[in-house]
Amino acid sequence: MKYLAKWMLIALIIFSCGQLYAQEEKETLVVIDTDMGKIKVRLFNDTPNHRDNFIKNINENLYDGLLFHRVIKQFMIQAGDINSKTAAAGEKLGEGDPDYTLAPEIVYPKYFHKRGMLCAARKPDESNPSKESSASQFYIVTGKYFTEHELEKMEKEKNITLTPEQKEAYMLQGGAPHLDNAYTIFGEVIKGMKVVEKIEFVTTDLNDRPTKDIKIKSVSVVDK
Repeated sequence: MKYLAKWMLIALIIFSCGQLYAQEEKETLVVIDTDMGKIKVRLFNDTPNHRDNFIKNINENLYDGLLFHRVIKQFMIQAGDINSKTAAAGEKLGEGDPDYTLAPEIVYPKYFHKRGMLCAARKPDESNPSKESSASQFYIVTGKYFTEHELEKMEKEKNITLTPEQKEAYMLQGGAPHLDNAYTIFGEVIKGMKVVEKIEFVTTDLNDRPTKDIKIKSVSVVDK
């Protein structure tokens, strides 16, 4: 009985540790409700500062009423300019950010710019060599398909080596490999890519802003 009780205690401890680990590893799920439908994303735990900042913005209702202000076919859709809520029609957007930035959390090559990835926008390298992220602006990758030859050419020109997973994703799903290892990727769309596609193909002006406003109604954290 003594040995049985001992093994039961050990089993209970192992189970409890497993449960605690599972709770710690559980990823946050978020729904972005737009004029054109809902997009569900999961936030990565290994980019904790970007994850927590995004959740903070959600809790403060920062995204409610903001626009998808930059949309480029076969590339990405972008939102989060804090000035976009009250922007006049045709006004150029993209400079509206909170008064702080986030240090990059680039987890590469685990996360790369395949279709559906949620990424932090930022200012160009010329004015932002440390690759600090905007505290509010984000983009979702749509990208384009690449052939094996195109990827091999890119590897030679940039002196890089793409992983087999990257190559497969860029050939079968599409993406934007030229942004890899340069921007923080902190989440991924798990439902609603058809909504992303609808936004991607709207008519835009010369500044890539949709000619008809596409608003974020709300962003919320969900259980499942």
